Amino acid sequence: MQRFYCWGPSKPPMQMTPNEAADWNAHLQTPVIFNHHEPLVINESTISLVDLNKIQSTPRAVQNEEKVLILTPLRDAAEFLPGYFDLLSELTYPHHLIDLGFLVGDSSDETLAILSAEVARIQKSSDTLIKPFNSVLIVQKDFGAVSSQNVEDRHGYAAQAPRRKIMARARNYLLTAALKPEHSWVYWRDSDIKDSPKKIIEDFVAHDRDIIVPNIWFHRYKDGKDIEGRFDYNSWIESDKALRLASTLDKDTIIVEGYKEFDTGRTYMAKMGDWRNNKDDELMLDGIGGVNIIVKADVHRSGINFPCYAFENQAETEGFAKMAKRAGYEVVGLPNYVVWHVDTEEKPGNA
Repeated sequence: MQRFYCWGPSKPPMQMTPNEAADWNAHLQTPVIFNHHEPLVINESTISLVDLNKIQSTPRAVQNEEKVLILTPLRDAAEFLPGYFDLLSELTYPHHLIDLGFLVGDSSDETLAILSAEVARIQKSSDTLIKPFNSVLIVQKDFGAVSSQNVEDRHGYAAQAPRRKIMARARNYLLTAALKPEHSWVYWRDSDIKDSPKKIIEDFVAHDRDIIVPNIWFHRYKDGKDIEGRFDYNSWIESDKALRLASTLDKDTIIVEGYKEFDTGRTYMAKMGDWRNNKDDELMLDGIGGVNIIVKADVHRSGINFPCYAFENQAETEGFAKMAKRAGYEVVGLPNYVVWHVDTEEKPGNA
């Protein structure tokens, strides 16, 4: 008979005191009816949704309108900036799909002023044929670098480990400040590149590799002859000799490649290849230099950055390559695809 009992208070509401009514209604909830076919619309301006599932890095980057972030750390680079922006403006990848990011740190020259003037020049589409880029970000951050930028100090062996640690920090600060959810590719490009193909972005993304670098050479004219010098010895293939060497070193020691102080026996991509041959030939690498790197943005989003400490006895770009390989990403070099660096006129003695 229980199912026939009335459900409710023991007296009519008109006979209940306010306290009795409050006690009875305290256990009740307002009924809610859901229409599961009704879309949920949130108009609050402080709330946003980012769908990274839609962000892809594919060989058809132009057709898919994939956005590229070009990043360049700068220190005392005033003399290189006009040429840097001349080359940048000639890139054939659609400029409205490119964002630029710069970090200026520890500079004693007019880097910031010239950078600002050059950015203003290329972004003025009204009085020039150069199509402006989508956006430009300039970050200022000093890291306490004290060594000079002359060739002897900058490329001397003693300065390498501290310099590479600071460079790694600069890259990481710039990356975290500039990378946005809509970016599909990150293009690290140094300011002292002398010449490079206009279609370099399209050429590189067509390989569909996680991390890819070109060969870095330089021109040196002597006695009327063009000497094609090999510049970047940070792009290499690991050797058993180097692994044995690393096993004997303190974990905080950084191996600086290309110097006689460390005999690693590694294979340098700089000593391989020829720009006259097939530019699409690939070479699997274990370490890379930082002059010109194109990276799928999801590699960085996965936490692969530039270690400012000894990671497997490497730092900065070489540590970046080691970290990427450890995480299962592919690191590829193009030995016949040459980007030309300025001639630093270094003294002989190292690699």
